[in-house]
Amino acid sequence: MASLLLPPTPTATSSTVKHNKIQTKLKPNSNAHAATCNFFLSSNSNANHRFNSAKCHALLDDVAKGLLESSSSVGVDQFQRLTEGLSHMQRWEILVFGGLTWIYLTARPGVLVGAIDAYLLAPLQLGLDNLSGRRNLKRSDFVVGDKLGEGSFGVVYSGILVPKNVDLDVVQKRGRGKTTQVDAKSKDKVILKKVKVGIQGAEEFGDYEEWFNYRLSRAAPETCADFLGTFVADQTNSQFTKGGKWLVWKFEGDRTLADYMKDRNFPSNLESVMFGRVLQGVDSSKRNALIIKQIMRQIITSLRKIHDTGIVHRDVKPANLVVTKRGQIKLIDFGAATDLRIGKNYVPNRTLLDPDYCPPELYVLPEETPSPPPEPIAAFLSPILWQLNSPDLFDMYSAGIVLLQMAIPSLRSPAALKNFNLELKTCGYDLKKWRDYTRLRPDFQILDSESGRGWDLATKLVSERGSLRRGRLSAAAALRHPYFLLGGDQAAAVLSKLSLNRK
Repeated sequence: MASLLLPPTPTATSSTVKHNKIQTKLKPNSNAHAATCNFFLSSNSNANHRFNSAKCHALLDDVAKGLLESSSSVGVDQFQRLTEGLSHMQRWEILVFGGLTWIYLTARPGVLVGAIDAYLLAPLQLGLDNLSGRRNLKRSDFVVGDKLGEGSFGVVYSGILVPKNVDLDVVQKRGRGKTTQVDAKSKDKVILKKVKVGIQGAEEFGDYEEWFNYRLSRAAPETCADFLGTFVADQTNSQFTKGGKWLVWKFEGDRTLADYMKDRNFPSNLESVMFGRVLQGVDSSKRNALIIKQIMRQIITSLRKIHDTGIVHRDVKPANLVVTKRGQIKLIDFGAATDLRIGKNYVPNRTLLDPDYCPPELYVLPEETPSPPPEPIAAFLSPILWQLNSPDLFDMYSAGIVLLQMAIPSLRSPAALKNFNLELKTCGYDLKKWRDYTRLRPDFQILDSESGRGWDLATKLVSERGSLRRGRLSAAAALRHPYFLLGGDQAAAVLSKLSLNRK
């Protein structure tokens, strides 16, 4: 029937040319995808490469984008042929309607891209993971090491991925039940998180964290730790509880920003991590300001990327920002996150947040917002919800508090932060009024440098939202703020490469 509505193609040659053009556009992405998957499948037997499928998943996004770009170019020719019998005005009406539809479907949080992820990329990821064994992890694949931290719903440990030719149960029996260190120099270090058993809400929290880590491994893998998968313990012993869920990440660092901030010499203790060496020819106050700026740029860049996918973290704080050995700042702990494109982990009038970093509105959406409808309907309506409420600004307030803590030493202790929040509430969440009101005697030297650009950014992040739920910078707007546009930190990084001393 469709062929009857279209005029015959001019010649076979022209059709062939168009076909070749399309093939040329799709070929690079298709070759890259095939090459990466072949490499991945061939390395399946090697323990050191068991989880390299993340590269495949990242390239799947490129394939989807290539398909969209190619289809848009071919659509121009199809549009001309379909509208040959229409008037000029009717053509314009169809064109405007199509353009508005395209804008709506691609507007944040991305109805079209989200559909591609849910119905194409997610099944492909599941298939690749099943082939690689990534979804078939088990307790005996890991040696659990030292405890790194504990939260309300989980406990975090260091660990090692056991080589395939080692039977952990046999090794432990020979060692009289003691946990044996298997190749302590192995590069297969991991971070494991045990979801607490018997704690109300813990199991649900673990399921959401698993879902969000898989989602971001496809949509924005550079924003969070490399997620390897989950397993359920098959027996109970000193470390495991039968039926308990464990989440596993590739080891990229075991210290968070909060750990570094506990040291008196922060932020200079991060200088060699962020820049690779000690900055030469720059005084200490400027060096500290540059380090903090580099950290903030990475935090806000990551927030912009997850917000573009419709995800709001809802628990941004130093303890949830891991610092890798390469100086990357990555978001962790997505158990409280919500995907407002489909309403994932969103319940009205419910909050699981840290009051020290939570904005004054308390909820990511207004309290009167109803429960989300079924996912397809929620996804279709999500651009309207997002434009009306700007839920991403919830995270930006928390990012502003992190900036203040890094730049003002007297705000880094828990007690001082609580006093700050009490004073700020008294001042109506107006930082300028708080600065005149406070008795904490804070040091504003870092924020006041560079003509006070850091202080200006802080005042536009830590504030109440107006009647239209605006009045606070988004992540994209914050990255355009003069605080990040001077380029001084980038120049310092280049200069440091020419320095003679390395930490």
